[in-house]
Parts: sequence; C-alpha cells; structure tokens
Amino acid sequence: MTTAHQVLGAEVQMPVQVRDASCFVAGFTASASAAQAAIDQTGLQVMQVRPGRAMCMLVFVDYVDGDLGPYNEFGVCLLVGDRERRGASIVSNLRDLAAGRARALVHRLPVDGEFTLAAGRGIWGFPKTLADFDVDHRSATKRGVVSEGGQMIAALTVRPGIKVPDSGATTVLRAYSHLDGVTRETPWVLNNTKNTRTRIGGADLQLGSHPIADELRSLKLGRRALMTSSVGHLEMTFEDAERVS
Repeated sequence: MTTAHQVLGAEVQMPVQVRDASCFVAGFTASASAAQAAIDQTGLQVMQVRPGRAMCMLVFVDYVDGDLGPYNEFGVCLLVGDRERRGASIVSNLRDLAAGRARALVHRLPVDGEFTLAAGRGIWGFPKTLADFDVDHRSATKRGVVSEGGQMIAALTVRPGIKVPDSGATTVLRAYSHLDGVTRETPWVLNNTKNTRTRIGGADLQLGSHPIADELRSLKLGRRALMTSSVGHLEMTFEDAERVS
C-alpha cells in the first residue's frame, strides 16, 4: 500500500525517489566513549572498530533531481551496531563493516532547503537544520563548506581516489534517526552508482566555531581520515520510517 505525507501543503508519495545525486564522504575514527555519550538518548550503541574507537562519517550530498527538490546536505553520521546484537566484538563489527552491514545514525543533518527540512523532520525524524553551503562536487578534488548564522561548521576537502566499477545492483541500507525523543529506522535503497572513486586517507578537515563543530571536536576525531570516497551519480529511494523506541 502506497502511503503519502503532507509537507508544507504538498503531498509526498512514498517511497521518495532520488533520480540524480552526487556525494563525497570521509570516515574518521572517534572516541567511542565520547560518541556514545553524544547518542545515549537514542538507545543505540556505537560500533567500535578498534578498542576505544568508533567511526564518524562526514558527508556532503548534492541532490540534483528528486521528489524533495534540489538541495545540499551535510551529514554527521556515527556507525552503530544492530540493536539485536548489543555488545558485539570488534572482530564481528569489522566483519559487518566489510560486508556492508554497518548501520548509521544520522546525528546531525544541515540542509539548505525549507521543503526538505520539513519533510526530513516530519517523515523520517531526521535532525535537519537550515544552513548555508559552498560546495564543489564537479572538480577532481571535492570541497564543501557548511555554515550557519555566519559561523562555519566544517570545511572538508576530498582528494581523488581509485576508480571503482559502476554498479546497478540494488543495496538496502538502514539509517537511524532520533528527534523529539523518538528513534526511528529508515530503509534506504541504493539503486545505481556511477563515477565512484575511493582511497585510504585523502581528506582535509577544518572545523569552525559553530556548536556542531565544537561537538565534532569533543569526539576527538582522528588526525587523518581512514578512508574517503566520492560518487558522481547516485539513484536512491527512501521508504517510510519505523519507530524503534
């Protein structure tokens, strides 16, 4: 059965389709204790990838053509374990990570569109806030700056990596969100990827004076990214969210 949501006077049919987007991402280790303290209210548990260290993913996305319109997004995502397997070993966590079974809590999500902000908060409980963006997705070296109220949150540069074969395979990922005391899980279906490059390291990160930047500092991110990737073309769908707590 197809569901629909009312957003700012418009009807949004589910699932929401993204026909064209691009992104770049950098993954940093973070203090597991600090990351857990930041998300304790969600009922989720950060995934440790080595003793005392969790994973924080910073991602810029340019939504070019989708049901919510064009907009930019900056995500602060923390990798978390399966809710049914709390306390999994680091070896088990690494296996899940390698197999693509890790799940991400979307912890912060600045965007630059009023409609996507209302839809994201109302449909999926994503913690979207309004921000300003200056992003280059087209050059070989990707660069993004996100600010709010004149205060810079972050500036991220991702250098080009090794070309990865295009994929038309369907991959179902699961993202968690937490808003107004409610934790939700959303199936996120990745349908098509093109022009993907990835590498070890390859990122430069500068944090500004915004409270989100201060929070990122408190996570004690690694000095160097473990990995970086960029994707020139993404096609995705987002299903309805399910309340988990």
